[in-house]
Amino acid sequence: MQRIALVTDSAADLPDDLAAALGATVVPLLVYFGEEEIRASDLPPLAFWERMATPGAPLPRTAACSPADFLTAFQACFDGGAEAIICVTVGGKLSATLKSAQIAAQQLAPREIYVIDSECASMGEGLLLQVAAALREAGEPAAVIAERTVARAADLSFYVALETLEYLRRGGRISGAQAAIGSVLAVKPIITIKDGVVEAVDRVRTRSRARERLLELITARPLDRVAILHARTADIEAFREEVMARSGIAPERVSTAVIGASIGPHVGPGAYGAVCLYRPS
Repeated sequence: MQRIALVTDSAADLPDDLAAALGATVVPLLVYFGEEEIRASDLPPLAFWERMATPGAPLPRTAACSPADFLTAFQACFDGGAEAIICVTVGGKLSATLKSAQIAAQQLAPREIYVIDSECASMGEGLLLQVAAALREAGEPAAVIAERTVARAADLSFYVALETLEYLRRGGRISGAQAAIGSVLAVKPIITIKDGVVEAVDRVRTRSRARERLLELITARPLDRVAILHARTADIEAFREEVMARSGIAPERVSTAVIGASIGPHVGPGAYGAVCLYRPS
């Protein structure tokens, strides 16, 4: 059986226990609070949100992983005995991280490295890694794993309710006009990622209506796996239970992740939702 390593980036919001179970290497993005530079791996999700809540703290911003970061990670995998690498990154239209991974892979050619654009973020990457891990466990070679993992990316959907669009505007992920509309109407926006780009899928007036709309969107199709996401949201377990009740998905197919320092600056406090991997059509 081919020895295959899994690599991703910290925008995957991959919980430490899941990363360990998958044997996945996580390459950290950079986070800046003012001029202070921190590797996302050095700022656990709960610590990140505590800093965000500190009065007077500068708003954080993020920067992509460098090619050198991926080169180090890839070389470590090969040094550890890997014969091939499957690398799943945050969407290429959302971050230069994908390009960095591709450059690093080219530098190690002809070693077998497959860099996959998730066209998603957060646990969208994590769900694809789980797909790759299952195929690896089944004994599939890296080329087949890469092909099938890319195909499954089409079954991903990302739905997150925000308190405001302002953080996406500051991060350059949406226009000022889009953010202004949401502020004027005082709505709770629900965002998705379509074709690798952040879009508003709905705008509702209250948090309770946002919750109901999220549940409708998440359970609109039969789920294969789902990852519940939140930014320290108090009632997230009740939300998780409702997703399972409405969809009928088995508990072992459901994971929960705190949105971390690589994605948190763009969605802001109070964000919650899910990444869904639906059953193939």
